[in-house]
Amino acid sequence: MRTPVACAYAMISYSQFENSTILTEFASNLLYYKRYIDDMFGIWLPPNTKKPPNTNKDRAWTSFKDTLNNWGTLKWVVENPSLKTTFLDLNISIQNSRIITTTYQKDLNMYVYIPQDQHIPPGCLKRLINGELCRYWIQNPNIEDFQAILSKFITRLLNRGHTMDSLKPILLQAAA
Repeated sequence: MRTPVACAYAMISYSQFENSTILTEFASNLLYYKRYIDDMFGIWLPPNTKKPPNTNKDRAWTSFKDTLNNWGTLKWVVENPSLKTTFLDLNISIQNSRIITTTYQKDLNMYVYIPQDQHIPPGCLKRLINGELCRYWIQNPNIEDFQAILSKFITRLLNRGHTMDSLKPILLQAAA
C-alpha cells in the first residue's frame, strides 16, 4: 500500500461512505451494524412487505451487498442472513429468541504462549491467565462451554512447558 497510514486512510474513507450511504440508505434494515477495520457484523431486518414472499426481501439484501462493494476496488465477502455466524473470536447464534455466544478458535492457530523456560517478568503469565479466563467467562455463559475452552487453554500452557503446580495458584487466584 506504499504508505504506513494507508490502512488508516482506507478506514476513514470507508467510514465516510458508511455514514453517508450505507447507514442512511439501509437504516430501516439494519438493527445493528458495527465494523472493526475489515470485519463487519450486523443484524439485518428484511423489509416488511405484503408482496409475494422473498421478492422485496431478496432485492433489498442484494442491493445492500452491491452497495457495500460500490466503494474502492476491494470487495466484501458477505454471508447470507442466518441464525448463526462467527465474528472475530466469537460464535454467535440465536436460540429460542436468545443470543448465545461461545469462543471461536481457528483450527490452524498454534497458540504459542510464553514457554516456561523463558526469562519473563513474573506478572506476564499471571496477566495472560487473568485476561484469558475473563474473556472465556464473558464469551461462554454456559458452564460446559467455559470448562471446555478453559481445559484447552490449560493443555496448551502445559504443552509449552508449564507445570500444573506452577499454574494452579495463578488459576485459582484468577478464578477468585
